[in-house]
Amino acid sequence: MRKDMKQLPVNQFQVKDIFWGNYLELVRASVIPYQWEALNDRIEGAEPSHCIRNFEIAAGRKTGEFSGFVFQDSDLYKWLEAAAYSLMRCPDADLEKKADEAIELIGQAQQPDGYLDTYYIINGLENRFTDLESNHELYCLGHMIEAATAYAQATGKRRFLEISAAFADCAAEHLGKEPGKLPGYPGHEVAEMALVKLYAMTGEKKYLRLASYFIDQRGQQPLFFEQEDREQGRTCYWRDDLGYRYYQAAEPVRGQQEAEGHAVRAVYLYSGMADVARETEDEELFAACKRIWKNIVEKKLYLTGAVGASAHGESFSYNYNLPNDLIYGETCAAVGLVFLAKRMFEMTGDSSYLDVMERALYNGVISGMSLDGKSFFYVNPLEVTPQACHEDHNFAHVKPVRQKWFGCACCPPNLARLLSSVANYAFTTDKDGIYLNLFMGGRVSFETENCRGELEVSTDYPWDGRISVRVVRVEGAPFTMRMRVPGWCRDFAVFRNGGRTEPVRSEGFAALQEMRQGEEAVLELSMPVELIAAHPNVRADMGKAAVMRGPLVYCLEEADNGSGLHRLSLPAGAVFAAEYRDMLGGVTALTCSGLRKTDEGWEEGDLYQVWRSPAEEPVTLTWIPYYAWANRGEGEMSVWIRIKE
Repeated sequence: MRKDMKQLPVNQFQVKDIFWGNYLELVRASVIPYQWEALNDRIEGAEPSHCIRNFEIAAGRKTGEFSGFVFQDSDLYKWLEAAAYSLMRCPDADLEKKADEAIELIGQAQQPDGYLDTYYIINGLENRFTDLESNHELYCLGHMIEAATAYAQATGKRRFLEISAAFADCAAEHLGKEPGKLPGYPGHEVAEMALVKLYAMTGEKKYLRLASYFIDQRGQQPLFFEQEDREQGRTCYWRDDLGYRYYQAAEPVRGQQEAEGHAVRAVYLYSGMADVARETEDEELFAACKRIWKNIVEKKLYLTGAVGASAHGESFSYNYNLPNDLIYGETCAAVGLVFLAKRMFEMTGDSSYLDVMERALYNGVISGMSLDGKSFFYVNPLEVTPQACHEDHNFAHVKPVRQKWFGCACCPPNLARLLSSVANYAFTTDKDGIYLNLFMGGRVSFETENCRGELEVSTDYPWDGRISVRVVRVEGAPFTMRMRVPGWCRDFAVFRNGGRTEPVRSEGFAALQEMRQGEEAVLELSMPVELIAAHPNVRADMGKAAVMRGPLVYCLEEADNGSGLHRLSLPAGAVFAAEYRDMLGGVTALTCSGLRKTDEGWEEGDLYQVWRSPAEEPVTLTWIPYYAWANRGEGEMSVWIRIKE
């Protein structure tokens, strides 16, 4: 397990990128202001949040009852985290003032012993820590810490950090294996990885110990949640088939073999496990992370990077069960998978983790937000028939268009905090050099044990496979630059100072050693259109193919191809043309010849007939990047298409 790899802070990378630069500006200029209005219940036609109002009541500024979900506090924390990363990149006095005022409101609601959860402050503090399984106090604590550490890094202000640390101290006073404490742990994980961040920022080992306790106590007999259920006089919501697997608590985490239960909870837990394993050099815990990761990517991962196939429990399903239309695929789960992938890479240096991270970022994450940043998907299907969404209750969770807001609005601010920090994921350093993990244009400053340097990256990725890196400055010894060769790329070339070179290949990277000031390296990735097949065990995709170009998954939309997408098929030897189109924010669209089944040979009123070769007509198929679907009104969509061999 490696401990020498470090991410670069957001403020060390000035992003000037045609793709991610647009998203960063969108989050700064549109998403963060829009979500602030949503948290204050000022978006016409959107479900109310009640979030700020709950804090105002808890702080004594207003009177009233608690409204919304028990975890509503976390939406403000995620918004503050997004604001913090935005401030690191682009100082904004008005945004910082709003954030400071929100933090002051949070502080006014905090209790003398550090406790801070508006649901219990409003409804009765005597009941706090009595329902850790369902009522999300520690989930809210985790998101508070994530936001507070980011805000301290962004502004140097420690008020929010002190508030979060006081709540963490309060939790530690009440929870643990010591006499007089509750042997409890979070019902919805996130506090585990947050506490490791708090430890890293403060140096206080008590926070690492609390994170370790939460992880190792989970699933121990007697089950704490079972005890809570008896005391509450209830049965587990998902007891009928998931039971405590829903919470990843049916057995101790070190012995778990598969990803199971609620998908967001799961990937947050696995991220926390990875953090604790790295900090404590716990190889057994790291082995559990690798084992579960292997199960996800080999048997439970969608082509788009979505995870969580089942709407029941918003959960992982059984191996290879990956329905395209009934998928849950929560945006938050794809976000959490990015968190986990990054951690696994930093512990191994293996770029295969980055391949999954890239897959999720370019597809299943950003599909969760409209191109104007003002509407959102909770669920991210790979196939949509609007009539089913409207008329079949089995599809009630699937929306054919993005929503302005949600009563349960965990996904929109989660998207905002990830996208505003996306520069964190582009580079990693170790003792002798720098890794290019994601390809983004801009200027980055970095430091190794023996040098300080600055690089300028130029690229039109993901539309073009050429990445140019110029060494602007080096102070100290030469360094090694490692450029990721994505797993989807089957042919590439590396040039150094204009001449083709054979780099050292290791762990999916092309390494150039002894890089000096003034040198330039170019990585050229071949980016043909590829037809992708799923494993034969994936029933939903048998006889079908998906289309990818570079890191992007493509899809068919009714807006381009008419209704009845299920009638379409693709010749196995189809030739694709790629061309830029000034639509959907500017995309490379794909076209190819296809076939459409017609009604020829069917008599009116016939539902079935003796089989014969169906009548088909030639059509031109148009494909757009999956992330951009549903930005042109309601209509059908499909990622997978029947192959005609």
